[in-house]
Amino acid sequence: MAKQPHLLVESGELADIALVPGDPGRVDRIADHCDDSEVVAENREYKVVNATYEGRELTICSTGIGSPSAAIAAEELAAVGVETFIRVGTTGALQSDIEIGDMVVATGAAKDEGTTKRYESTAVPAVPDYEVLDSLVDAAEARDAPVHVGPIATDDAFYAETETYVAEWEAAGLLCVEMEAAALFTLARRNGLSAGAICTVDGNLIEGTQKGETDDEELPEKAKDNVGRAIRIALEATTKL
Repeated sequence: MAKQPHLLVESGELADIALVPGDPGRVDRIADHCDDSEVVAENREYKVVNATYEGRELTICSTGIGSPSAAIAAEELAAVGVETFIRVGTTGALQSDIEIGDMVVATGAAKDEGTTKRYESTAVPAVPDYEVLDSLVDAAEARDAPVHVGPIATDDAFYAETETYVAEWEAAGLLCVEMEAAALFTLARRNGLSAGAICTVDGNLIEGTQKGETDDEELPEKAKDNVGRAIRIALEATTKL
C-alpha cells in the first residue's frame, strides 16, 4: 500500500495502538514519558512517533484541531493497521463543580459537529469502546487521580459556543466540550476498531474561565500538571490493552 497522503505513513510502520492528542507539541511530551521514541513522519498538523512504554509498543499521532482533521488521522491510521485510539486532550468544563486541572474520561460524545454527519445519522451514538474506557478509569483510580466519568460534547465552532449552547449542554448533564472525540469514536466504531478519550480541563464555561486567561501561556499551571498525569494514565492504560 502507498503512503497515506496526510500522515505519510505505510502499513507495517506503526503499532496497533495510538495515543492521539490534538497538539503536535503534546506528541513530544507524551514521548518524553516513554522508554524510547522515534519520529516516523511529520506533515502539516500531523506528527507521528513510535515509542515503547513499559515494554508496550505504541504510536503517538497528533490530530490537529477539530473533527475534520481528527477524522483524516483516524482513517489513515486505521488504513495502516492501528486498531485502538486513545485521545489525550484538553477540554472546557460544562458543570460548575468541575475544576481547572480535573480530568474527564468520556462515556460518549454529543455529535455537535459536522464531520460525523457525512458518515451517518446524528441519531447514531458516538461512544467509546468499553475496554478502553474501563482501562482509562482503572489507570486513573490506581493513581488516586480525581477523574470525572460521563458524557461530553464535541463541537466544531470554538468561537460560536454561545450562552444558549452552553446552557443546553449543562442542562443535559454533559461534563465538558472539546473538538475531536465524536469523530474518533465514530470512525473507530465504523471500522470495527476501538477508541477512548481522557481530557484535562483547561477552563470552565459555566464559571466563565477559558484557556489562556490565567497564564501567559495557553494552559493554566494546574492544567499543565494534570496534562502530565493524564498522559501517564493513558500510557498505563495501553499496557492493559
